[in-house]
This record gives sequence, C-alpha cells and structure tokens, in this order.
Amino acid sequence: MRFRYVEWDDRLHGRLRLEDLLKLWNALLLRLGGNVDQALRWMEKLGERYGLFDENLTFDEFRKILEREGLVRQGPSGLEMTRKGERYIRQDSLAQIFGNLKRDQAGDHRVPHAGSGGERLTETRPFRFGDQPSDIDPTTTLGNAIRRGGIDDISLTEDDFAVFENEHLSAAATVLLIDVSHSMVLYGEDRFTPAKKVALALTELILRRFKKDTLHVVLFGDEAREVQVKDLPYVEVGPYYTNTRAGLQMAREILRREKPVNKQIFMITDGKPSALTEGGRIYRNPIGLDRRIINKTLEEAALCRRKHITITTFMIASDPYLMEFVEELTRVNHGRAYFADPEKVGSFLLVDFIRNRKRRVR
Repeated sequence: MRFRYVEWDDRLHGRLRLEDLLKLWNALLLRLGGNVDQALRWMEKLGERYGLFDENLTFDEFRKILEREGLVRQGPSGLEMTRKGERYIRQDSLAQIFGNLKRDQAGDHRVPHAGSGGERLTETRPFRFGDQPSDIDPTTTLGNAIRRGGIDDISLTEDDFAVFENEHLSAAATVLLIDVSHSMVLYGEDRFTPAKKVALALTELILRRFKKDTLHVVLFGDEAREVQVKDLPYVEVGPYYTNTRAGLQMAREILRREKPVNKQIFMITDGKPSALTEGGRIYRNPIGLDRRIINKTLEEAALCRRKHITITTFMIASDPYLMEFVEELTRVNHGRAYFADPEKVGSFLLVDFIRNRKRRVR
C-alpha cells in the first residue's frame, strides 16, 4: 500500500469543514419543515455544545455565507429559503442517498419489445442502415460469411452483417406516495424526514438524468394531496390517520393522465390503513385491522393492477400483522414490497427505480 503526503492546506480544510456544516444545515431544514429561523437557532446551539464554530469560522460568518451564496434571503416574516437553497437540498439528498451506487447503473426504464439504444441483448438481427458499428456481432457476422462462401473463401457482404438487439427505452411516469400520518414521528423515531429526503433525491435524479420522465409526489394522511417539488422541504407530518386508499386513488388518477407506457407507484409507509373516505366523510378506526378499510384499500390496489400500474411498497415498520397486510396488497396488485430501515429506504427505492423491468399486469 502506498501513501501520498502533501503539504497541509488550511484553505482546503476550511472548505471541507464548511461542506460538513452545510450538510448539517440541510438536515436541520428537512427536520424543521424548512423553517430557516428555527434552523439557525438549532445550528447556533449545536455549535456552542459541540464546538462547531471558532475564530476561523464563526456562527455569524456561517450565516453570512448562507446569504452570500443565495441559499437564504430576507423575506416578509424573516429569513427564508431561496429556489437555489431548495435545489441545494435536493442535490445534497441525492448525493447522500445515492452517491455510493455505481455510475453505470443508468436507471433505464425498459419495455418488453426490442429497439435501438439501451442495454445490449444476446439476440441478433440483420444489419440495417443507421445501426451503430459498435453493435455489430463479429461471431454471427463471420459465421454468416462462412456459411455463404465456405471456409476457403471468406469475404464479407452487406447481407452477412448482424447486430445485437438492444432493449427499447421508454419514459416512465411515477407517483411517490408518502405517509404523513402522526405515527411517522411517534415512538421516538423520525421516519418522515428520511421519506422526504427520498422524494427530494428521486426528484433531483429525474430532473438530471431522465428529463422525459415525470414524477408526482402525493401525501396521504386523513386525505390525499399532491405537492409540488418546491414545496417538499416545507412538508410536515400532521395529526392524521392513514387513508391509504385515498392516496392510491389520487395516484391512479394522476397516472391516468400520463402518456408513458411505464406507470408505477412507490409508496412509503409505516402503518396500516386506518381511515377511509366514503360519501364525502372520513371513517376512522385505529384499532387493529378494520376489514372495511382493508377491503376497500385492496380493491383500489386491484384496480391499479387492471390499469397496468405497479405498486411498490416500502414498509418502514416490522409489526407482523402490518407486514401481512402489505404482503396481501402486493399479491393483489402483482407488485413488490420491501421492508427496510428508514435510513436505508432511499437506496432500496433507487435500485428498484433503476432496475425495474416493465411487467405486464394481467
């Protein structure tokens, strides 16, 4: 093993330290629903307790950096995040969750028929005008020439050339469903902030890499509502029950209006359905598994299947009877389910988003 030593650079050390402070800053903003003034108070207290600031970089200087870099600005009721600040949180979320994945996991969305572009298949076909020379299969091409002219007179003609097939790539329409019921922050564990970070990271990934894709974010508690990307850092959990059916209904309606062949729902939840909207009124029952609520939720999952919409559930709870419900919903929809730690759900979601092959739901 070899080590390379270089002269100590105080400026480099200062930049690295500032990057760490900015990551902490973004984490506080996510936890506090984008409240800049409250995040600054927390930052100052943490700095005093753990010695985060000194004469080289004081808290006041850090605050000025936030304003100078355009991450925050003075608003009508105090400091607020800018669009640049919101984008920086998305970028930081993407880097934290997905930064350790290989660059060649390109996140392609595949459909069952072949075409140009995408991942190379083992099947071949005759060369056509416009095919890439890099897709030529030398073994099949040479074999065609030998069969035509024999081993003693090998000469290539246009009809001998064969190329590898490639999977045809298609845009995807995705709805990310996030549970905002009160149980997401109960029992001393914040499950909602990681879910919100996943939404921000997935949004940034699509904006960067898959510009033809669409991503919608729907929150579901007592009711379901769609939020814009710019609103994500400010979203908070409420004193709500879990109306999973309403979330699935809104997601299905959103996807009905989308054109891509690949339509999918990613649902992040930690609890059982405990609410149901019927006749404009909300029926709630937090005790056990209410079959009235469960059956209506499963009916919606089956309807999604008939509309060729796959539901992937990321379950961040381990109660056996809740896992049993998720497994039942997955069977009804012909979807997928993952049971993951809140801090690891982002990696699970990205891998599924990238590697998921389109499956015809019957």
